[in-house]
Amino acid sequence: MSGTAKAASKVPAAENTLRILKLLASKRGPLAASTIATALDLPRSSVYHLLGVMEQSGFVLHLHEEQRYGLGISAFELSSAYSRQEPLSRLGRPMLASLVDVIGESAHLAVLHGRDVLYVVEERAKNRPSLVTDVGVRLPSHLTASGRAILAALPKSQVRALYPNAAAFSSRTETDSPILKYSALQSHLDQVRQRGYATENGEVTAGFGSVAAAVTDHVGWPTAAVAVTFLEEKVPADRWPELARRVQKVADDLSHRIHGRPSV
Repeated sequence: MSGTAKAASKVPAAENTLRILKLLASKRGPLAASTIATALDLPRSSVYHLLGVMEQSGFVLHLHEEQRYGLGISAFELSSAYSRQEPLSRLGRPMLASLVDVIGESAHLAVLHGRDVLYVVEERAKNRPSLVTDVGVRLPSHLTASGRAILAALPKSQVRALYPNAAAFSSRTETDSPILKYSALQSHLDQVRQRGYATENGEVTAGFGSVAAAVTDHVGWPTAAVAVTFLEEKVPADRWPELARRVQKVADDLSHRIHGRPSV
């Protein structure tokens, strides 16, 4: 068999290996081999063989008591390497810079870190004041447009786990935040889900407003949020929806880019 033929013969196995890994990554828990075979329309014998090879390499973990397979430590190491390479920052920075050029307001990219949002990119507009949302800054997610956009895209049970009691809520400004308990947070997040974008009105820094939209992965899980922040006296409320549409477009484009699909 020629070298080309040998390479071609290995393609289906390589492709099916990746399909199995993607399926496991898309689920909240481990799966039985029979479930994997059915979901991917593969022979069980092939699935068991591929799972055995991946188990030896550490990419899957066989839970013998449950007779199920989940992702292994090697898959986690790939995830860690992905984080170290800062793909969100690298992909998001030029997209935010273009957005700032168009709208003339400052923009940033944030990720969820516990109950806080962590800012990973900030693009400041020319002649606009500095903001507290500098790279590396953490702020309570329930107070920020970025955090609210991400929280609205999470399952409600996850949000409840993050905010189990009143002590989980805080305020930054002299004017108390309207979100100081779980019922108020969920009511606000319901509005975010209906609109498709989040807002913040002077709760982080008095006089500044923000609009934000979530960036999601291939299964719809929020990985980050794109936001624009502006002086409220310079941007009347009737302009907020148009700003939000531009922010949503960037968030959607970034969502496509982070899992390898071109924007549509």
